[in-house]
Amino acid sequence: MKYETCNDHTSREDSVLSFPRFRLVHRPTPLTELGRFAAALARKGMRCPRLLIKRDDCTGLAGGGNKTRKLEFLLGEAMAAGADTLVTTGAIQSNHARQTAAAAAAAGLHAKLILFDTVPYMRPGYRLSGNRLLDRILGAEIEIVPGDSEPEQVFLRVMDDLRGRGRRPFFIPTGGSTATGALGYVAGFSELMDQLTASGIEATRIVHASSSGGTQAGLVAGSVIRSEAPAIHGINVYRVDHQAMVTDIHRLACATAARLGAGQPSPEKIILEDGFVGPRYGIPTDETIDIIELLARTEGILLDPVYSGKAMAGLVSLIQSGRIPADEPVVFLHTGGMPALFAYEQEFNRVAE
Repeated sequence: MKYETCNDHTSREDSVLSFPRFRLVHRPTPLTELGRFAAALARKGMRCPRLLIKRDDCTGLAGGGNKTRKLEFLLGEAMAAGADTLVTTGAIQSNHARQTAAAAAAAGLHAKLILFDTVPYMRPGYRLSGNRLLDRILGAEIEIVPGDSEPEQVFLRVMDDLRGRGRRPFFIPTGGSTATGALGYVAGFSELMDQLTASGIEATRIVHASSSGGTQAGLVAGSVIRSEAPAIHGINVYRVDHQAMVTDIHRLACATAARLGAGQPSPEKIILEDGFVGPRYGIPTDETIDIIELLARTEGILLDPVYSGKAMAGLVSLIQSGRIPADEPVVFLHTGGMPALFAYEQEFNRVAE
């Protein structure tokens, strides 16, 4: 792992490398075929396209996941600013918080996690296992606050407290979704396109879980730089206010592209599929559990019940409805989250029955 600033790239596609960056990702992450999974869907009567999966659950940092790509640039920015503490926030089972704690450990920094008790899921493992267990093992300082707390007041109090203790904190918003964090998926998009080109595959769509918006914004900004790019479908697994989420992702994609000197992405580039959140964020649906089991049993690949499982259920629904044609290869971006499976253990009890 290495902190670096690289200034010898001049093309827009490589200009992302000019930003401070702390190397964390085991790259390139695998791009593989989901042949057995697609065959299982075909047996259910679906006209299934060629399906591939980009394994960003294999980014390599404490269980992997998409946030590691963002944290390379966020950590670079923090270290350039002289920070000694990373402060971030999320839900109790936040994948982002777990990866931030791991990134801080890798860089020799302190991590402070502010976890909001917002998900109405009261199974015993939710508060103790999964990502929460890993947060503790990774040595993070953890504060759980009531879900109805005013975030800005909490953040100001925590930052003031850390400064009062002589620390130099650097705040990372939910999901690492800033223009700096989104640079991780500008680079990730380029990596994926290089893999597709080398394989001779002309994928027409990339499908992934979208929540805080940084992954989708980075992918969209990356697609502005490369011509003939696949359409990017985010599956909304997070917010009820769908249109506000679209607006926020577009704003972040524009800010990210501007940092690279690229053209502004049009609003039409933000494709966000609605109807897959379920009862609410953090509560798995029956379709999510079913698709997690199907992929595990056909490919040996584990999704999670909050993000990637709901996104894959969304992709299958789009195939079933004909929204995604059978003759167009599709890449599913696996954003990780597997440790959260242990927090939702009782949802899978029927597997053993």
